[in-house]
Amino acid sequence: MSRVVVVVGGGYGGAAVAKALDEDADVVLVEPKDAFVHAAGSLRALVEPDWAHNIFFPYDRLLTRGRVVRDRAASVDPRGVTPASGERIAADYVVLATGSGYPYPAKTDTESSTEALDRLRATHKELADAPRVLIVGAGPVGLELSGEIKAVWPDKQVTVVDPAERLVPGFEPELREELHRQLDAIGVELRLGTALTAAPPTEPARAGTFTVGTTDGEITADIWFRCHGVRVNGGFLDDALAAALTPQGRVRVTESLNVEGHERVYAVGDITDLAEAKMAGYAMQHAEVVAANVIAQVRGERPAATYRPSPVPSILLPLGPKGGVGQFPTPDGTTLLSPEAVARYKGADLFTGRFVELFGVDRQP
Repeated sequence: MSRVVVVVGGGYGGAAVAKALDEDADVVLVEPKDAFVHAAGSLRALVEPDWAHNIFFPYDRLLTRGRVVRDRAASVDPRGVTPASGERIAADYVVLATGSGYPYPAKTDTESSTEALDRLRATHKELADAPRVLIVGAGPVGLELSGEIKAVWPDKQVTVVDPAERLVPGFEPELREELHRQLDAIGVELRLGTALTAAPPTEPARAGTFTVGTTDGEITADIWFRCHGVRVNGGFLDDALAAALTPQGRVRVTESLNVEGHERVYAVGDITDLAEAKMAGYAMQHAEVVAANVIAQVRGERPAATYRPSPVPSILLPLGPKGGVGQFPTPDGTTLLSPEAVARYKGADLFTGRFVELFGVDRQP
């Protein structure tokens, strides 16, 4: 007897779990975008517009048996999904994989890949003509953006501000020291422990010279980017599922990645309340666990796969195609990566190759 699995959201975790279940269930992927957007490549796409098409992957070859419904979920309950169009999709299993939103350009702000590509190219032109760049937020996104800009325009003045006193807290001190060293070497000005006293008068990612006050002086720039402010995409849950939400809007999950209190509803990726960084790699690991458990249930077996966040956080933070820092856990403790290793693992192509395979596209990354 076939079972229907509705996956809500086609990002990293959603696309991976839909693909993994395609042979064992009737999969329906509900996703408003016309193509998967490889967000980890968005910053490279901004500074290299001729490369930008590499971050978009159409959904038409993701599934062989299943189908993709291009629509936004208006309501999700334990027994199905109602898209914005109003045509309910009944489900035996539901997987929540709607991820999170983040300011452009780290994540696109349109459901059309054509519009997203056009906007990236337009922003590139404005950035190219801006000699002074302000980045607000010294987290991984802000730092990676600074490295991408400096790799293409080494003479630009790039300033990164953040009210925090330390970079990437929670990671090894040696990683932090190396990060400072590389940022200094490429000429990125870090102003930590510094906050803006007011928002810049221009829109983010739009050219226009301005001077803005800070808690330790002033900054004059010609364009600025907001690199902070994650928004969890979970406002579509009905009352039964909303009971599992934390005050921060994330979904409480068990070790099997079931939504708390629901044996046939799962969650993966940024929407989960797991105590770990919200990273694509973790979302795809979640997908493996969920796929194994759903397949077991479909076959009448007891689901046994579990997921536990690593006590040692991982990170791959490129600073352009040839630099960056990284850390990951090993049985012997924490291992730090050299800039060359970061470039080899991620910086060179930003993992686009793995998505060429996942989405069955013909082009080379």
